Amino acid sequence: MEEPEDDGGGSRTPAIAGLAIAVVLLVAGLWLAHELTAASKMQDCVMSGRTNCNVIEPAR
Repeated sequence: MEEPEDDGGGSRTPAIAGLAIAVVLLVAGLWLAHELTAASKMQDCVMSGRTNCNVIEPAR
């Protein structure tokens, strides 16, 4: 009988690189969604005719 070839001993660098790219894309997607939501809220405020649509941050 012939022994099967062992594919498990390869480098993990491509897998780690793929994971890093996936994490970067996830973070970029979340940031983009947050920015688009903020822009949409600002646009809704302006379109409703309000003149003071600035976001007021609470004091800490």
